Amino acid sequence: MLPASSRTGRRRALQGSAALAVVCGLLLWWLLPAGDDGPSGRLTFSTGVKSGVYQRYGDLLQDALAHDLPRVSIDLRTSEGSRQNLERLASGEADFTVATADAVAKYRLDRRPGADRLRGCARLYDDYVQLIVPQGSPVETPADLRGKRVGVGHPGSGVRLIADRVLTAAGLDARRDIEPVSAGIDTVPGRLERGELDAFFWSGGLPTGAIRNLSERFPVRLVPVGDELIGRVHATGDATRYYHSAVIPSDAYPRMGARASVQTVAVANLLVTTDRADPELTERLTRTVIRSRDRIGRQVHPAQLVDLRTAIYTDPLPLHEGARRYYGSAKP
Repeated sequence: MLPASSRTGRRRALQGSAALAVVCGLLLWWLLPAGDDGPSGRLTFSTGVKSGVYQRYGDLLQDALAHDLPRVSIDLRTSEGSRQNLERLASGEADFTVATADAVAKYRLDRRPGADRLRGCARLYDDYVQLIVPQGSPVETPADLRGKRVGVGHPGSGVRLIADRVLTAAGLDARRDIEPVSAGIDTVPGRLERGELDAFFWSGGLPTGAIRNLSERFPVRLVPVGDELIGRVHATGDATRYYHSAVIPSDAYPRMGARASVQTVAVANLLVTTDRADPELTERLTRTVIRSRDRIGRQVHPAQLVDLRTAIYTDPLPLHEGARRYYGSAKP
């Protein structure tokens, strides 16, 4: 029979081991995704052009989802932008995507195939219209683009949609009054630098890495899209009510040397899916988007602006059932 002191020591050792096991269990519960019986399968996320914010955001979100949805395989597909993203969703080629609110509204107003099946998951961050020209360019307003070679985005992009509207508001016909070049943010900076373009439009979060990189190696500046154009833009169609006045801060692109903020137009980005998406998967994916804001935002600055208090406002789309569940349980 063990002495009393040995029995006491053994009991304390067992108690200590049990406490350690409980602590380790709690840590694992906190660090690992909740439950092993979560959604499984494969989903496709349609992003955007290479070097664009959508594509970079998708890359980082994929990493976050790999942790939170370990049984789901996530495929990223680059695209021309918002309009192509919506077409892919509606046709079943993609399960989730990001698109601007104006592109979504136009898709619905045009009664495109599958438009009634689109659903919102979250309002994300705003895209800012950025009209870029060389530092010494004579272009001071969008109206000065007459006769110029202008990058207007890919046909399937939200950039093309808003560039056409800004040009119309400035009194220009995008097919007759300029030389439109169908190209995206992956190539237009280099074309401007080589003198193949006089200007280009981009609509994206601030700062956009490709524009920042261009400004660090080639002297460029932003052309204001003034307040007076907003009313004219709104007059071009119902979907344009999603545009609002905004300013690009002077420090958005430090190497441009802007001394003051630049007036422009902005529009919200939405995380979009369809009514075919599984509610549990959608709930957990929406949760990851909101919770990963700070981590993703350290590398993609616009993601820092994702806010639980405004994410629920996905107009013009109704909320997906799974997203509604998440917002119903989440606390600011």
